[in-house]
Amino acid sequence: MTDTFPRELRQALAETSAPLLEGADALPYLDDRSGAAGAAGARALAVVRPGDAAEVATVLKLAHRHRVPVVTRGAGTGLSGGATAVDGCLVLSTERLNRVVEISPEDEVVIVQPGVINADLNAALEGHGLYYAPDPASHAISTIGGNIATNAGGLRSAKYGVTRDSVLALDVVLADGTALHTGHRSVKGVTGLDLTALFVGSEGTLGVIVGATLRLRPLPAATATVSAYYPSVRAALDGVRRISRTGVVPAIAELIDHPSLRNIDENTGSRLTDGGHVLLLVRTDGHAAAAEAEDVVTALRHTGGDAHRVTDEAEAERLWELRRSGRGRTRPLWTVGEDVAVPTSQVARMYEEGERIGRRHGLDFASVAHAADGNLHPVLSRPVPEGVAPTAPAPPELDAAADELVRAALALGGTVTGEHGVGVTKRRWLEDELGAAGLALQRAIKAVFDPLGILNPGKAI
Repeated sequence: MTDTFPRELRQALAETSAPLLEGADALPYLDDRSGAAGAAGARALAVVRPGDAAEVATVLKLAHRHRVPVVTRGAGTGLSGGATAVDGCLVLSTERLNRVVEISPEDEVVIVQPGVINADLNAALEGHGLYYAPDPASHAISTIGGNIATNAGGLRSAKYGVTRDSVLALDVVLADGTALHTGHRSVKGVTGLDLTALFVGSEGTLGVIVGATLRLRPLPAATATVSAYYPSVRAALDGVRRISRTGVVPAIAELIDHPSLRNIDENTGSRLTDGGHVLLLVRTDGHAAAAEAEDVVTALRHTGGDAHRVTDEAEAERLWELRRSGRGRTRPLWTVGEDVAVPTSQVARMYEEGERIGRRHGLDFASVAHAADGNLHPVLSRPVPEGVAPTAPAPPELDAAADELVRAALALGGTVTGEHGVGVTKRRWLEDELGAAGLALQRAIKAVFDPLGILNPGKAI
């Protein structure tokens, strides 16, 4: 690679406030939270931070002309390696594209740039009595653009759907710099192929999102939280199924197994394990939230749960924050985390398969789950022995166990990723889920949008 492209890029951006970042300044932009192999050794040409859609188009036109790979990056909170740099690439950061362009209470829509933080958007909407429903656990630090790129899910997915269900329209810059608008501002619209849905979850492989029109919802009139401890995961999942028979659709239903409860206690000083073995947290919302919560309590008690409504709002919020806090590490561990989803009727079997796989490979197993939509987040781990550096290569059993775990999810009618995306960490299972014909078709579609293959090469499809 000659210096022609960097020189032309500097000239094109000379009158903007988006200087290129190179060398040590670029390092924070080269990987994400996945720890995916390869990011640390990638040598990007530079990082560019456009301030508007026109600058994005300028960057992509030059990259297309010089056949320079472009990796688009939001906040870098991804867990599948989708935003990791590749050798010789230009990293395009959307952090300066961070404006809430329009809030329309009448239409219940908002138009945003991709660098807006999920939680910041909801803070801006609160005064209008509205909110944006998708809520990944990383909502306090992840961007709307990244959420769209991975079709992020979250705790409220069972009732309100994933990100795709709240995206009405997109403004996108294609690989050659062409500007494209997809979708519509209206809630309904069936004209032509659904290109908006195609871009959602495409992980930066089809174009760079520079704007999004999002569907909003009225803030719930009320919420109510139910806490229930169970002696086993299977019993707790019986409780979730019993809730569905009442006709109540909970806004959130989160299952936290005992190893995960213990881990939260160790890392936060909480005492969740004092209450029991497995914790099920349920939230109802809307005008009937209180009545629905009572129905949930009754259903859970019928299935052996020690259930009660948490009437102290501060305590309820504390429980949800503990759930969102994730699972830290109090000692060096080799770990592999997964993001599989199965039909809700198969969640108990999936959990038990995970336990068996862990035992077979001599690994610790723990999992939390979005219990009402079948999405599990299992973690397989092994302590790093004393005297061994935590950065030493993990034992091969972790990789073998992860492979078995994903294949078990597929065998149960599930998917290799419920909400984190494919990135680089899930590519080896793509054909197992999509089939050879399906995968070939998806790659052919990418070639239509990005014929030179410069957008996020080696990721997703």
